[in-house]
Amino acid sequence: MALLPILIAPDPGLKAKAKPVEKVDRGIRALMNDMMETMHSAKGIGLAAPQVGILKRVIVVDVSAADEDPQPLYLANPEILWASDDTSLHEEGCLSLPEHFADVERPARVRVRYLDRENEIREIEADGMLGTCIQHEMDHLEGTLFVDRISSLKRNMILRKLVKSKKAEAAAS
Repeated sequence: MALLPILIAPDPGLKAKAKPVEKVDRGIRALMNDMMETMHSAKGIGLAAPQVGILKRVIVVDVSAADEDPQPLYLANPEILWASDDTSLHEEGCLSLPEHFADVERPARVRVRYLDRENEIREIEADGMLGTCIQHEMDHLEGTLFVDRISSLKRNMILRKLVKSKKAEAAAS
């Protein structure tokens, strides 16, 4: 397994739409493993392949608390089959927008179909943090960031800070 570099906004790669995988084979499983390792190393709870520069419809999620056993989920070609009419508001952050958070409103519950690590079709119903995380990561597959779901004022403030941070990093190296 290997740690993968995480793209930081406003990297244009984060706005690209991911392509479906034909099947979950050894190569996709290796990608899923690397993504899970990268996500855990970065102290995240979800990661989408576009965030590591790979335009494939693959996400990994693990919302377990530090004192719980890991509960990794590996999803290829996830699609929302149903979303509740009721919504919930959760504070979201993103490994591609480090140290920035905002409240985002999403459906409170979703049913998702996906291919698992063994290329089997599965369905999951998710709400709470898991439901929010899956929807957040699925947005990445469409080139959507959580800041695209908040006011333009807040979004622009966050993106300006990230650009400034990138410039400062570049100047320091």
